[in-house]
Amino acid sequence: MKQRITTPTGCCRAAVKRADITPPAGFYHRMWGAATHEQATGVHRPLFATVLAVGSMETSQSHVVIVALDHCLLFARECAEFRRAVCTIAGITDEQLLVTFSHTHAAGLLDPSRHDRPGGGLIAPYLTQLGETVGRLVLEAGQAMVPATMTYGFGICSMAAHRDAWDTERQQWVCGLNDSGPVDSTVVVVRINDTQNRPLGSVVNYGCHPTTLAWANTLISPDYPGAMREIVETATGAPCLFLLGACGDVGPRVGLVGDVSVADQNGRQLGHAAVAVWEGLPPSQHDYVYRGPVISGATLGEWNYVAAEPERAAAWKQFQLQRFAVPLPYRADRPALADLHTERDACELAKQQAIAAGDTAAARDQHALIERLSRAITRWEGCPPGERFPYQVALLRIGEAVWVFVESEPYQWLQTELRRRFPQLTLIIVVLFDGWRCSYLPRTEDYGSGVYPDVVSMLAKGCLEQLVDAISEELSRLL
Repeated sequence: MKQRITTPTGCCRAAVKRADITPPAGFYHRMWGAATHEQATGVHRPLFATVLAVGSMETSQSHVVIVALDHCLLFARECAEFRRAVCTIAGITDEQLLVTFSHTHAAGLLDPSRHDRPGGGLIAPYLTQLGETVGRLVLEAGQAMVPATMTYGFGICSMAAHRDAWDTERQQWVCGLNDSGPVDSTVVVVRINDTQNRPLGSVVNYGCHPTTLAWANTLISPDYPGAMREIVETATGAPCLFLLGACGDVGPRVGLVGDVSVADQNGRQLGHAAVAVWEGLPPSQHDYVYRGPVISGATLGEWNYVAAEPERAAAWKQFQLQRFAVPLPYRADRPALADLHTERDACELAKQQAIAAGDTAAARDQHALIERLSRAITRWEGCPPGERFPYQVALLRIGEAVWVFVESEPYQWLQTELRRRFPQLTLIIVVLFDGWRCSYLPRTEDYGSGVYPDVVSMLAKGCLEQLVDAISEELSRLL
């Protein structure tokens, strides 16, 4: 039988810092095409920027900063401007900065081109302030790093469900609940302790779209990550960093509602699952070791926590950041921008005609189509030229774990397949790295189906599989 159980561990320098980034009253809030409101009517829970600064134990010369924002996304231009502001204020290089998003759909769309909408004039100044706030936070985190131990653990949460659903009655795909579809329910928790075993912070990594709140909600909200953090932070006494896993085809089992109490319920479910993992972690840098039989009413097997074997310390101190691009082909039926503009103009005309006729349902549907086309125009205008898209990946090795950062919204298969290929590795998969840019990455078999991620994807069939192969090659070299 196995006589020693080890827990994945990393030794580094670390600090966790946080700032409130809740938008001002009256902020532009219309994120959903089906919504009928323009401005937020209030705040459900505050939005936060949470920063994890982490560096090698071997040198204090450079470090990496993970910035997690309670927003859905930033488009390419705004993300680049945000990164420049943060790097300038914090005095770090672009290479050191890893920006991610919780992907809440209840925070408002940060698109300055909507300045003419109600509340839209607040977007540009808010983005300027956001860069300044996070820049100062990153600077503060970099100065506060102390020696720390990261202890990694895994759990399960059933809050998420497959969301590519076939409506048999109407013969169409919808983004909803597909209770028979596959779902990765893995929760990864990282405990970050200082040398006195006091918690500096935690990381919770889970793949589920924060779409509890949808078109009927008018409040600014972090969605389920807000209540999740509250549960975890109450239990641990330290700030919690939420990192979204691969979930292009995954959403809340109970979602798409206007009731914020449902978002809190989903968050509590994930939060308690994360706390269960935290409570089951061993003391830092300890193994669980079989000590031998003990004669009692039955012959018992005694186990105790003991300090880990010294030879493991070298593996714990591994620290490496590798960034690379994977050239992936655009889809062959890439639309022409002129055609998208023409189609949007036609929808705008149809919307005005519906309003004049008093047909509110038709007007809402046309507005939703206008929204889809506007986002498609923004996506394609911001894409690099050429036949291939330079898809960005970052691999951050901290001890016995590798944090895999990928842009856009890949399907959950990305993380389940990587974990299948590398069962010996502790992997934290983080999506929406540096923004949205190329939208979704479905599986090959989903192309041509008409499911929403297929319709809005920008890259060719097979790109998800190519990406997983490329990451696998780099992970093999890293090992």
